Amino acid sequence: MKPVSDGGVVKYVWAVASHQGRIRTNNQDTPFPASSGAADGVEVIVAVADGMGGAAGGEVASATAMATVVATDGTPTTRINAANRAVFAESRERPELLGMGTTMTVGLLGPDGSATFGHVGDSRAYLLRGHTADQLTDDHTIVAEWVAIGAITAEDAKTHPRRGMLTRSVGVAPEVAVDEFDVSLQPGDRLIVCSDGLSGMISDRDILEVGRVGSVEAAAWALVEAANQAGGYDNITVVVVDVET
Repeated sequence: MKPVSDGGVVKYVWAVASHQGRIRTNNQDTPFPASSGAADGVEVIVAVADGMGGAAGGEVASATAMATVVATDGTPTTRINAANRAVFAESRERPELLGMGTTMTVGLLGPDGSATFGHVGDSRAYLLRGHTADQLTDDHTIVAEWVAIGAITAEDAKTHPRRGMLTRSVGVAPEVAVDEFDVSLQPGDRLIVCSDGLSGMISDRDILEVGRVGSVEAAAWALVEAANQAGGYDNITVVVVDVET
């Protein structure tokens, strides 16, 4: 498939699946869009926030962050910085929520196939192209840092007891560093944006094998089911997006 480089317009078709998993009693993830759909000729926002903070804190953090991202104009970094301020302010106004925060992975998909992502935490974005799946985002975790410096192996990181310990999150401090990067999408590409309830339960290879099959709706729910079958220890949220002509 050739990239859109002549001023043409692509169509985005997406599906959203979210489940509390098999262990948790509530769902602290917030996706956007909230439901499946399609659009062409306009910018599309796709995002996942995975909240943390005990009791209702995680739900409040992810919902507040997502509402702010959607209501704010500008780049993903601008939007996530606004979300960070909103969550931090909310926690200061409500002492019972002090320390709450959320991951944030946001993609702004342009009508010409250009895309810009902003990212904080360990939710992920994958690009499925052909028979490959590339993880577009870097995990902001202590274990990922250890892998980067060679202290532990990537294989060890998958089962390390501190693998969920974040080094960056939205809303726990007045400011946060945001990773921002551009991606050139092609017709035939499939994007997967997910919480670590998916990526922490099944391998990248399984995400590719399960996530590339069928419609976006079928793929999204098949991924959730795969994570639940693997244990479902966390909330699972998946947004699957196809790029079409």
